[in-house]
Amino acid sequence: MKKLSFTLLLICAAIFVSAQEKQDTSYWKKGGLAAISQTSLTNWSGGGDNAISTNAQLNLFSNYNKGKNSWENTLNLEYGMVKQGDQGMRKSIDKIDFTTKYGHKNGGEWYYSALLDFKTQFAKGYNYSNTEGEPDVKVSNFLAPAYITLSLGMDYKPSDVFSAYLSPVTGKMTIVNDDELSAEGAFGVDPGDKFRGEFGAFTKLALNKDLVENVNLKSTLGLFTNYSQDFGNVDVLWDVMINMKVNDFLTATVNTSLVYDDDVEYVNKDGVNKGPKIQFKEIIGIGLAYKF
Repeated sequence: MKKLSFTLLLICAAIFVSAQEKQDTSYWKKGGLAAISQTSLTNWSGGGDNAISTNAQLNLFSNYNKGKNSWENTLNLEYGMVKQGDQGMRKSIDKIDFTTKYGHKNGGEWYYSALLDFKTQFAKGYNYSNTEGEPDVKVSNFLAPAYITLSLGMDYKPSDVFSAYLSPVTGKMTIVNDDELSAEGAFGVDPGDKFRGEFGAFTKLALNKDLVENVNLKSTLGLFTNYSQDFGNVDVLWDVMINMKVNDFLTATVNTSLVYDDDVEYVNKDGVNKGPKIQFKEIIGIGLAYKF
């Protein structure tokens, strides 16, 4: 698994380095956003525990378009920590998300396309116990899980604002590279296994639109269903980010993520399995940002 993660990082690096080459630079569009935000509460007379929260994100894109060929690449990294009261530092957000998509125009607004998507997180994640002396329950780790999606399909791109990718030929691979989580059969793998493969249909809808001046909306919705098991039971991943630029170095952001996967079961703070549930995350931040 270390070789796999190293190879994927090399692919990411190669893509963004290639975008810097002088040849055909007029056909490349590239850029990114780096941001950090912090919230703190110290000795507040109105009450409440002392608290500090820090989040950092890096969003990069590098897109190529020439003639009938289109190549789109994105790399989104996020990490956050929070400390409240006497509790130690705890992870609040953790994300590694890389997508590359190649398309060859078929005429009109349709492209024959191939897509590779890789998702995981940087560090261990826990459900923290509320009872003193009780151990925290580990629920994730680097490459546990990791999701790799490989697919072939058609991409409908009527404008730079919206695209709809439709694939009837998709392989979805779930990796659980953690002995403890693997033994528990976490994230849908068989107990003791570290890999699970699925074959099905995949749809990805993407929207990137300036709502008004200095306010941008990005939304991606991914839907996957397995042909061989529980066909019609759809895995959902929906990310929304609203970025509001105050000036060149100050921004306000709203991030939400909604996830549902029938193979991912919720384990509460007591270690009790509660079955699959809808997962939702919302982060609102104001902080320093640099767009390039």
